[in-house]
Amino acid sequence: MEHDAVAASLAELGNSHRLAVFRFLVKAGHQGASVGDIQKALGIPASTLSHHLARMAKVGLILQEKRSRTIICIPEYQHLESLISFLREECCAGISAR
Repeated sequence: MEHDAVAASLAELGNSHRLAVFRFLVKAGHQGASVGDIQKALGIPASTLSHHLARMAKVGLILQEKRSRTIICIPEYQHLESLISFLREECCAGISAR
C-alpha cells in the first residue's frame, strides 16, 4: 500500500464520526449495514452521514451497494488488512515486543 493511500485512509479514520461508522460496519460483518441502520445506531444526521460515507468510500475504506432503494455500506476488509500490515511492517520495524 502506498504512503499516500495509507495517509488518506488514516486521515479519514481520524475523524471520530467516521471512526464510529467504520467500527460499526466492521462489527456488522461482510454483509454490511444499510445507511438507515447506521444512522439509527449512531444518531448521525442523514446529510452528515452521507458526507462521511462518501469520504470513506473515496479512500477505499468502504464499498456502497445499491439494493433496490437501500444503500448498503460494506467494510473493505482487505483495505483494513493492508493498513494494519503497513503499520506493522513500516512503523514497527526494529521494535521488539516486550
